[in-house]
Amino acid sequence: MKNEINNKKMTVINGGHFSNLEGFYEEISQLFMKDEDWKIGTLDGFDDILYGVDSDITWKDSQKSREDLGFESTKEFYENKIRMGKPFNVELIQKKLDDLMRGNGQTLFEILVEIIESHQNIKLILD
Repeated sequence: MKNEINNKKMTVINGGHFSNLEGFYEEISQLFMKDEDWKIGTLDGFDDILYGVDSDITWKDSQKSREDLGFESTKEFYENKIRMGKPFNVELIQKKLDDLMRGNGQTLFEILVEIIESHQNIKLILD
């Protein structure tokens, strides 16, 4: 059996560079969108840009990010969307907040990891 060498590019998300979702978007924009005149600012936008990524991703300081983007920041994220109302689906967001409060919902960190892992061309390494 022949050994295949992985020639994929390696990209590093550095959890030490940010402590909230806006900072995460800034980090991602720096990594994947240097030459663009717009920045990522939504979960959908983050998912969209990953379709063009052909790179393995190492998330350094992922434990720090797991805490920074954990329960409290997720709760705040949903509460802000509910407060803003339209164009957000307030009922859906309220359900997600209720799930989170009951211990069943995903944190922002878990959502981001799930988005990355949904792209088969990317291998995520939590460091």
